[in-house]
Amino acid sequence: MPKACDLKKGDVILIDNQLYITKQIDVKSPSSRGAQTLYKTRFARVPDGQKYDQTFTGDDMLQPGELRRTQVQMLYREGEMINFMDTEDYTQYVLNENELEEQLPYLFDGIEGLTALIVDEQMIGLELPASVVMTIEDTSPAIKGASASARTKLARLPTGLEVQVPEYLAPGERIKVNTATGKFMSRA
Repeated sequence: MPKACDLKKGDVILIDNQLYITKQIDVKSPSSRGAQTLYKTRFARVPDGQKYDQTFTGDDMLQPGELRRTQVQMLYREGEMINFMDTEDYTQYVLNENELEEQLPYLFDGIEGLTALIVDEQMIGLELPASVVMTIEDTSPAIKGASASARTKLARLPTGLEVQVPEYLAPGERIKVNTATGKFMSRA
């Protein structure tokens, strides 16, 4: 059984015989001596997404939920629904855009390396890879000789995500973007 201090975003736990997926964790360290660190956590109930907030101390024991992780590929969008396919057995899953609000800027047709969170053969969430490779769709023209300076410019990617990139990059170039921070990492 994991402790509350080991809880990470995306973990599934059991509270009152209901499955909850961890959406957000705020760590509060009190300034007084001997006080315990508090973990204010926001969960979403599976499968309906009902929000639930709870505060734990670091030593609180949590009961893990039954969860299966599998590799999926994004196939296509259909209105507000996004279709994914298991890369091993070709099972298809559908999630609403509302359930993927933070991951949407990194999702595009055909992206691989995604990990689906499966409970009772239903996809409840998605984990992104550490980085994704995307093509710069629009940015100001490249400036020759700009590689020596550390100045950046705004670039728009096909999903609508905007990132700061070095001045020497031009539209059409492929870059690697960190999915945790949303920042430019390198050329791809």
